Amino acid sequence: MTSLPPGSRIGILGGGQLGRMLSLAAAPLGYACHIFGPEADPPAGQVADRVTISDYYDESALSAFASDVDLVTLEFENVPAVCVEFLANVIPVRPGPQSLATAQDRLIEKEFASSIGTGTAPYRAIDSISDLQTAMAQIGPLAVLKTRRMGYDGRGQIMLNGSDYLDQAWQDLGEVPSILESFITFDGEISVIAARSLDGSIIAYPPIANQHRNNILNTSRVPASLTTEQTQRAIAIATQIAEALDYVGILAVELFVKGDDFLFNEFAPRVHNSGHWSIEGAVTSQFEQHIRAICGLPLGSTDLLGRAEMTNLIGSDVNQVLTLLAEPGVHLHLYGKTEARDNRKMGHITRIFPKTIRP
Repeated sequence: MTSLPPGSRIGILGGGQLGRMLSLAAAPLGYACHIFGPEADPPAGQVADRVTISDYYDESALSAFASDVDLVTLEFENVPAVCVEFLANVIPVRPGPQSLATAQDRLIEKEFASSIGTGTAPYRAIDSISDLQTAMAQIGPLAVLKTRRMGYDGRGQIMLNGSDYLDQAWQDLGEVPSILESFITFDGEISVIAARSLDGSIIAYPPIANQHRNNILNTSRVPASLTTEQTQRAIAIATQIAEALDYVGILAVELFVKGDDFLFNEFAPRVHNSGHWSIEGAVTSQFEQHIRAICGLPLGSTDLLGRAEMTNLIGSDVNQVLTLLAEPGVHLHLYGKTEARDNRKMGHITRIFPKTIRP
């Protein structure tokens, strides 16, 4: 295994806050970053070495981008597959196209999880209103209808209760290929963030307990309140997924907790919102860990520096900055976004507590 030498340049597809924090983590390791994406004035562009603003389908721009970097990674899983495949033909892309294709389609993702023996909520493929009516009779009456593609932070999904309004729900989602998932009552939601390096070595952070507000992650706390056996099983699920995909980099696996068992929800082939606490709360942040993994460097320690709590600043929450900064021990991260829209992630704060004190 040959590691990427310092002085090399990493290409990042997507210019949001995750690309921003990846760029900040790459610099101390000696790497520069080149951001590629369609957004004007991307948050990552404020800290990266170079920025290309271009459509993901522009092969001329992609070729120029590839010639300027030594490897490519991504901060956003909804990059078009043809873009990633084009780049993968000329330069290493980590994680690879297979991982991206699996994560981009909710049905393929669920079928993949089932194929490796990971439990999921009952689900059905939906391609028509007739499919939806049949599936509701089988796995309803409470269920969630989701588009197979382009859904995140609660977008592209509708909660259903019984067979009323199915026609309207199908129309509201655009009558596109979808998946119906039986609604599961659960005790909690956790995520496991794991890193797999080029040599196949894997290391994971302790499972993280997550709470959502309006279908958007609000607060993450680590370590989650699990038994030792539950912790080991949750990490084993993430490890199995990383190995089955021959994955390289950081991935996040979201699980529902139901009693002593776990049900797979989804995985993200990238650094993850629920891991932002690791910047101050772990020996190695998830962002540095991703850079280490894709560049062939030894993986860093995932030991905790204390109990950690991360809270997103969403929309107008960012107006609380002065109050938050007055609180001793608060670590503030703003993402460089100029407009505080509803449900838009503007930044986050992290609090670190002694290991003996539960936040």
